[in-house]
Amino acid sequence: MKVLVLAPFSRSGIGQLNTFGAATHEDWRDTDLMWDPVELGERADREGFEAIIVERDFLFDETFTAAPNLKVAGITRAGVNQIDVDAATSAGVIVLNTPGRNANGVAELTIGLMFAVARRIAESDRYIRSGSWQSPTAPYIELRGMELSGRTAGIIGLGAIGRQVAKISHALGMTVTAHDPFVDQPGEEQPYVSMLPLDQLLELADVVTLHSPPSPDGTPLIGVAELSRMKMGALLINTASAELVDSDALAASLRSGHLSGAGYDIFETTPIEPNHPLSSLDNIVLTPHIGGATDESIERHSQMIASDLRRIAAGEMPVNLVNPDVWDNRRA
Repeated sequence: MKVLVLAPFSRSGIGQLNTFGAATHEDWRDTDLMWDPVELGERADREGFEAIIVERDFLFDETFTAAPNLKVAGITRAGVNQIDVDAATSAGVIVLNTPGRNANGVAELTIGLMFAVARRIAESDRYIRSGSWQSPTAPYIELRGMELSGRTAGIIGLGAIGRQVAKISHALGMTVTAHDPFVDQPGEEQPYVSMLPLDQLLELADVVTLHSPPSPDGTPLIGVAELSRMKMGALLINTASAELVDSDALAASLRSGHLSGAGYDIFETTPIEPNHPLSSLDNIVLTPHIGGATDESIERHSQMIASDLRRIAAGEMPVNLVNPDVWDNRRA
């Protein structure tokens, strides 16, 4: 199988691809290139690629039409919005994704933001660098924080990332609560998680952390009413989706002191707008969408893709098959 990899991919992953085919690796971080979908299809047809693996690029109907011998369209993400799955299915093209590849990375950043906000780490760094540390005892008063152990974590969304956040939070000595409309029970492996209605979770949690997809209609899950239900002095962490929270309402809550702090890794635009309502506040820690930016995430998605392509090459159904209906009608 001849494979064109346009995504970040580990050396060992490329080595695996070369054991049952031939891989061409053009990492977009090196090329700074984003392919036109038609031109990408034409290139695949011209050079005989049977699989294309993307992270930043788009694979549309025009791609599959221009590349009649393309058999697999893979993406090194869980979300497949960059691939026209319906068009791929109609064309007989297998679509692969990599669910959970960055779950641990995002979970660890979430916990890091919890600590950063609870112990006011970023504020303390600015305090020293600005020359504000004039008294040996003033920081004990001005930068007093809270410990996470003994507090209650409220996890909204108990998918792969939410479950990992629950695991680490429990290990820190936190009481773990969760809300997920699609999960009735947390499972035998996490008996310490208490499933609660959203309103009750908001009222009980000292730290609310978001790990759910946005509403289909774009309505924020956390708005004025939900923020007002949260504990005085609570923290809000969002590493999932900017659409989950009313940013203006959150900014107002942080300014008033109702919430003592927040941590954010996801915004409506990339990069963040200069006049974003959260960017001027001192009691929020902002990170530039780096939840999955780890070497381990790349290694994980590389192994997932390589393993599934090996299965396909051997005539076996892949594990992470997005469009199972295509299997019996896939391109020969």
